[in-house]
Amino acid sequence: MTAWLSAGLLFTFIAIIFVLYRWGNVRLVGVTPVQTFTFIAILFTSGLDVGLIMFPLTEFAGYADLASSPEYGFTNPLAIEFGFWAFLIWGFYFLTCFYFCVIEPRVKFFELAAVKLINNVVIIGTCAFTAYLLLTNLPWYLPELGDGETVIGSFYLIVFAVIAAAVYSSTSLRYVRFLSLATTWLFIGLIALMWLGAFTGEAGNVGDFAATLALLGGYFGNIHQFVLPLNDYHEFYLFWWFAWSIMIGQFTARFVGGLRTYQVLAAMLVFPSIPIAVWFAVLYYYSSQGLDTSGFYNLAMAIVGITFVINSLDSLIRLYTDNLGLTVARLGKARYFALNLVAMCSLTLLFKLDFLQIQWVGALVIGIFFCCFGYILMRRYRQVAQIDSSPKENRVDFGKIELVS
Repeated sequence: MTAWLSAGLLFTFIAIIFVLYRWGNVRLVGVTPVQTFTFIAILFTSGLDVGLIMFPLTEFAGYADLASSPEYGFTNPLAIEFGFWAFLIWGFYFLTCFYFCVIEPRVKFFELAAVKLINNVVIIGTCAFTAYLLLTNLPWYLPELGDGETVIGSFYLIVFAVIAAAVYSSTSLRYVRFLSLATTWLFIGLIALMWLGAFTGEAGNVGDFAATLALLGGYFGNIHQFVLPLNDYHEFYLFWWFAWSIMIGQFTARFVGGLRTYQVLAAMLVFPSIPIAVWFAVLYYYSSQGLDTSGFYNLAMAIVGITFVINSLDSLIRLYTDNLGLTVARLGKARYFALNLVAMCSLTLLFKLDFLQIQWVGALVIGIFFCCFGYILMRRYRQVAQIDSSPKENRVDFGKIELVS
């Protein structure tokens, strides 16, 4: 699996370089273009899940334990966490967003019956994994409901309600857009709340925050270390990012509103990384200084984490139901709701039973990458070589966006 993952990583980064060289100045316009801030909000909240909120506080100590994991010794735990979640790996989303916006309309690889089936299996499986992560992390963040370790009935009910809310939200793009913006502001509010708790009063000061944030230089000074997997846990993260990459690119490509290719890459690398950097710096200060997060802070993190899950799931449910033709217009809202609710709950339980692994999904996505590249070389090379713009039918909408802006 390591060799397969490494091959996928190298292919992805080489493809990004080629896209910038060949189409770096092309203006990208999706089928439903939105203004840049809305696009970034949709990207950020759809491209991340509950792990961003719930993982770091449980992981910093492991990255600091060099006796058990000496491979982390080249930098500090904050830089490691940032490297697992931010900047370079958002290039995965850029590549797939560009592909679905510019190349797929000419190639139509994902309209092939077998590819469409496999792609939707990936989407559905990753949706369920997102709900599973929420389920397994709730005991740590809401110990008041149990013993802090065991998944109990209350947590299953919470996850059931979250899935139901996501399925309902997916019935309209209006809900998806609103929830993306609302989740973004909730996350910013959570950062501000916990920042005040850590760096005002007796807990610390602004200088402590600046010193903590400066530790992120350990990532940028060692960015090459993150290109290939450091260990099995890093492999888990990278497979996880691959699992998300196709569906997030497919979903966000429809909302690009006229940025040029190099600007989309810059936006995807930089804008999501800024709040992630601040958030992780705040959490790392809590961890390194032994500040208590139990009670109100844990509840606030759980609430924001739940909104991330709803936002991620509704985007992806909307995507696979559109792909499979299982739309509200075709099934009716009641049947649409029941079908997706049962499917998501059932698959979440399969992850809970260790019947499914996200690494398998990520490995399957890498295979799709290679197959798509081979298909282009053998069947669609001439059409791709002639590309010099977004599809013409989308450029009409871009003019409307410009006037509205």
